[in-house]
Amino acid sequence: MNAAIHGLTTLERVTPDDAHYFFGYYDTPGWSQSGRFHLCHKVDFVDRLPRAGDTAVLGLIDVADRTFHPIAETTAWNFQQGSMLQWHPKLAEDVVIYNVRDGEDYRACVHQIRTGAVRQLERPVANVDPAGLYAVSVNFDRLFDFRPGYGYAGTKDRFFKDPHSEEDGIFLVDLQTGLSRLVLSMQRIWEATQAFFHGEDQKLLINHITFNTDGSRLVFLVRNFTEEGRGWKTAVMTVNPDGSDLFLLSDYSYASHYCWRDARHIAFHSRGAEVGDAGDQLYLFKDKTYEGEAIDPGFFLRDGHCSYSPDRKMMLYDSYPDKRHMRHLYVYDLEKRKGVTLGSFHSPPGIDGDIRCDLHPRWDRNGTRISFDSVHEGRRGLYVMDLRNVLRHGI
Repeated sequence: MNAAIHGLTTLERVTPDDAHYFFGYYDTPGWSQSGRFHLCHKVDFVDRLPRAGDTAVLGLIDVADRTFHPIAETTAWNFQQGSMLQWHPKLAEDVVIYNVRDGEDYRACVHQIRTGAVRQLERPVANVDPAGLYAVSVNFDRLFDFRPGYGYAGTKDRFFKDPHSEEDGIFLVDLQTGLSRLVLSMQRIWEATQAFFHGEDQKLLINHITFNTDGSRLVFLVRNFTEEGRGWKTAVMTVNPDGSDLFLLSDYSYASHYCWRDARHIAFHSRGAEVGDAGDQLYLFKDKTYEGEAIDPGFFLRDGHCSYSPDRKMMLYDSYPDKRHMRHLYVYDLEKRKGVTLGSFHSPPGIDGDIRCDLHPRWDRNGTRISFDSVHEGRRGLYVMDLRNVLRHGI
């Protein structure tokens, strides 16, 4: 099933040696429209969690000459998803979006690089819709309490003692006006899912949330706080951006990384109890139904970060460290049902937990190059791999 790639790819670290650089998550647009620039964060350390006053410099890497061009700074960041730094979906050569700290609050900035003009939104963003009209926001303080690698340090969750507040939940943010409104409360989520816990109250949070490919639906992961942050259960839900048509796609169990294939279908590494008995596996679900199937149980053996190529014919995938502390990078042909290993990269044991450096591979806009983060050379860096020869010769 796995064949090593020899001589068909080129790999290059495109970030300098003067600091640690990384982009962040696998499902956020880091490549510019032209493919010349890639967004990234520049930081001075990688061996501990960020504290409230720690600054990340945000900037552009010119992939052609490997130069870093700073554009802003923020103290609202983490090692897994950075500051949610990303290109504006419709202005992806000149406008970026990222989160900042504003006193005791977090907000998102919409930043025009050419003029330097910056305007703030009412709330921080967790995801931006592909039409560039709206974003969604969740409680990053609550997320920090649950998983420090995904929230921001420094402020206390105002709903800390409330297991599922009517005032907290999913907020829809208008990218034009900057205004936001609560569209789905944690209390409503609790009412829709509480039967699983048989009368035992649970403290809930939203860990991940993502628009589909046309902005008409959202998928999000609901998780329950547990002692010492272990053994939580995950419910997968979908909803319209205005909070209507809430659907429980998968009840509380195991569910992890996902990627929308199109407006109705989503790939999910999960238990898959609603669609079969293949166990923990990468499934393709159909929204608002209990229809789905395992994509390829013989290839997708472990949880990884999955992302579809722009033409939806290929899938990028990665792995967590194996016993030799190696992370593996794969590309899979969905039509041929065949995949190959693009490379394996050492992951130092000390850089783990919430400060780990997942590869988080990402396609460029043309589907010919990928980028990923890695620490295999002793510092956190952003890498680019050219896949044109791989795709030309076939997998």
